[in-house]
Amino acid sequence: MVSADRPSLDLRLVARTHRRLEPLHSHVYFAPETEQHLTAAGLRPGRMGYFAGRAAAMGAVGPGLVTATFYNFAPAIVARHLPRAWTLATPEQVLAARHEAARASLTRLLGDAPEQEVAELADLLREACTALTPEGRPLYAAHADLPWPTDPVLAVWHGVGLLREHRGDGHIAALVRHGLSGVEALVTHTLTGRGFTRKSAQLTRGWSDEEWAAALTGLGDRGLVADGALTADGVALRTAVEQETDELSTAPFAHLGAGRTERVGELAAGLAGRLVAGGAFPAGVFSAR
Repeated sequence: MVSADRPSLDLRLVARTHRRLEPLHSHVYFAPETEQHLTAAGLRPGRMGYFAGRAAAMGAVGPGLVTATFYNFAPAIVARHLPRAWTLATPEQVLAARHEAARASLTRLLGDAPEQEVAELADLLREACTALTPEGRPLYAAHADLPWPTDPVLAVWHGVGLLREHRGDGHIAALVRHGLSGVEALVTHTLTGRGFTRKSAQLTRGWSDEEWAAALTGLGDRGLVADGALTADGVALRTAVEQETDELSTAPFAHLGAGRTERVGELAAGLAGRLVAGGAFPAGVFSAR
């Protein structure tokens, strides 16, 4: 179980705030500016930019480390792009291109968003991130070593990215504790009905039909899946994973307190709504909440 002395806050508020912040970072994976800047830096179009862009803070790493820290991607799909990416562009070049892409896409999508709201959110995120610690959080730690941008728009993107990777590292810890491999985590997530479809998950994460079927068989042997659906034990396990993920990502908002956390969510929802309205995501990926 998660330690009882961990900073406390209503977990519904924690989860809701993370959801509202998420589009402000993850829009970059869909923005045309991202591929434009990363290919200009030398990378090949397509998935190479995602793997190299998100991993570049860790240096010229190989596929093993990226598979471990990204967790739910098939090793084969990662190995198609790394380490080759580093023969085409250095991690420093990739980081610079990614930051310029984020700046350009957010500037375009936010349009005439009030500058004072962007600056206020940037300040709150920077304060929230002072409560984050790197122990056991490798992907977060790598990004936390990067300097904070002075541009408020880019500072918002960076701050949300730190919270996102810190939460993601904690989510992986919960998955490991509950004995779910990368593919099993993905399979059970799709079976909740709140994530990818199987087709989308296999297409984007690179798992073959044989690998997916083997994961289903293994989950069935553990009593977590039956007849293509989660059992009661499977639902309970996924619920426990999500609760632990929220508990492990509470610290930055407990540091801010409920009032300032509510303000973060309010500001983020307004800005994220502009992104969604501006077509930042494919249909159905995000809604303004």
